Amino acid sequence: MGLLFGSITYDDGDRAYVNNLGQRLVFDAATAYLERANAEMRAALAAFVETETEAYKERYKLPGGGRLQRRGGQAQSGAVKAGGQWDTAYPLEDFGAQIVGDDVSMAYMTAPELQRHVDTVIIQNQNTVRFELLRRLFTNTASTFTDPQYGALTVQPLANGDSVLYPPVQGSESEATDNHYLESGYAASAISDTNNPFVTLRDELAEHFAESSDGDNILVVIHPDQMPKTQALTGFVPVVDRFIQPGAGVDVPINLPSVPGRLFGRVSGVWVSAWRWLPTGYLLAVDLDSPAPLRMRVDPTVTGLGRGLQLVASDEEFPFRAAHWRHRFGFGVGNRLNGVVMELGTGGSYTVPAAFS
Repeated sequence: MGLLFGSITYDDGDRAYVNNLGQRLVFDAATAYLERANAEMRAALAAFVETETEAYKERYKLPGGGRLQRRGGQAQSGAVKAGGQWDTAYPLEDFGAQIVGDDVSMAYMTAPELQRHVDTVIIQNQNTVRFELLRRLFTNTASTFTDPQYGALTVQPLANGDSVLYPPVQGSESEATDNHYLESGYAASAISDTNNPFVTLRDELAEHFAESSDGDNILVVIHPDQMPKTQALTGFVPVVDRFIQPGAGVDVPINLPSVPGRLFGRVSGVWVSAWRWLPTGYLLAVDLDSPAPLRMRVDPTVTGLGRGLQLVASDEEFPFRAAHWRHRFGFGVGNRLNGVVMELGTGGSYTVPAAFS
């Protein structure tokens, strides 16, 4: 790739040995390269992650519902209090990798070879972040994280039918429980105009957020296995390949959002993106105009530990040399209402995908 050492304008040919570059120069180049990779990762997760947070727990609050009180004479109105709140918590875990070799192998390591090792660490980091994010969204039960500073923390899933009373849905004035882990009642092969999961997902989200008469900015992410059935639905409008100029009289989606996977169309008032990392037979919906469901916990700034994947240390103990990489983070659900997961199945109730159970 040449990207790492291209940033220091050094010849990355087969005979460009790392020892000739100097350790400090290599560290500076790797740090800059990682910052670009971290920025790309943050952009890719924007649909699911609202913000980074230093908080280990907090109370997530939304306004309540109801109507004003009818007054008479000089009587004072009764006091009201906003409802719609729940406690959330966020884990913080330590992930890492290292590149290690003896003095001889390091001496003969070329710049392209080191680039390959660094790219491997970056790929492992992307895989880890993606896995932890999806595991948090697809797991429908609360879990306990033992924090070394604050003790046992209860990490919540999306709305899962527990005792939490959420703000009234559109058309209601009463707070109520809710469950955003659904089973379709039909197999993936049975998706049709009659069995349309996108309508169900859209309505489940739209009842919590203001509906628009000209379409909502809701995203449904699917596995590519479900693309043919989705494209066969009545009213499906494909996203035109950027290399193709559509002709006159053809409907073309506009204002395309930046989302994970390949945005390939719009149907039943929602965007549809195919993402190979999603478990086949499952769908994930979020409202892109509302606060994303997850928050990503990071170390407080005052600790000086930094954020994202970092090259944190290099040490030498003859004959070995090692470079240590670390990423400290954790995902927890904050907005339990902005996210709906559906399993395409007939088992009677939602089942967590095997990869995340």
